[in-house]
Amino acid sequence: AAPADEFYRHRQSRSHRARILGLLLIPLDPGPVVPLRRAPDIRAAAEAAYGTISEPSVVSLHELVGAIGAHEWRRNGVHVDALQGRIHPHYGTFFPTRSEYVDLVAAAALPSHTLAFDVGTGTGVLAAVLARRGVQRVLATDNEHRAVACARENFRSLGVEDRAEAVLTDMFPPGRAPLIVCNPPWIPATPHSSLDNAVYDPGSRMLFRFLNELPDHLEPGGEGWLVLSDLAEHLGLRSRKELIDAIEAAGLKVLERLDTRPTHPKASDRNDPLFAARAAEVTSLWRLAIR
Repeated sequence: AAPADEFYRHRQSRSHRARILGLLLIPLDPGPVVPLRRAPDIRAAAEAAYGTISEPSVVSLHELVGAIGAHEWRRNGVHVDALQGRIHPHYGTFFPTRSEYVDLVAAAALPSHTLAFDVGTGTGVLAAVLARRGVQRVLATDNEHRAVACARENFRSLGVEDRAEAVLTDMFPPGRAPLIVCNPPWIPATPHSSLDNAVYDPGSRMLFRFLNELPDHLEPGGEGWLVLSDLAEHLGLRSRKELIDAIEAAGLKVLERLDTRPTHPKASDRNDPLFAARAAEVTSLWRLAIR
């Protein structure tokens, strides 16, 4: 089968499993508590996910398990080598379980130390890395309230809140910067949940918008860093030519491409239905400038 067919079958299978598990409903009483015998204490996890629950309601087991898991990730945090510290993801905010793209941003030569934009910041991990590298001011943007709150909390815990600021806006903040970083969703497919938005970008919409609007926000001589995996290419969902054509159509040129191989377990798991694509995957930091 073609890689794209394998990918869509894999997603369909996972979606079907989620729908089945979503049919089992768990009652929630104010507290919130689960009014069932030997039920665990889910108050902190439920409040983090849903806020105050003032009247009896129900939630799917699949959803509640996800909320509990997200709460544990937030409580324990995710260690990031480039920061020598932990990022604490909030519910509904994608967190950096893969470190190679963070390491690329931590290693690339900075064109300036004065100002940087981090477009679509999520947990704020890349903005924090730039601040730790000595960038005097980093504006981190996201269009999700949860992500902005998450990034602000992480900036405080990492001690970079005096240099990194998270703002709620769609894509770019006002003005121009000598460095603009973006790590858009890597797969051009339709998201099925809020968390999917960090992984799936229908029609490469965010990717192409970043490229098209980048020249209007770069200072003269500035650089745009596009952090992107080529997994979509190996799955037959987007070609390298489409990416290069989009870069050129936006009036940009490639100064350099820094590549790294993934080290996550799925890249070596031959039982994974997408093993061939994952094994060939390369994650790149594209250093772009106005042509």
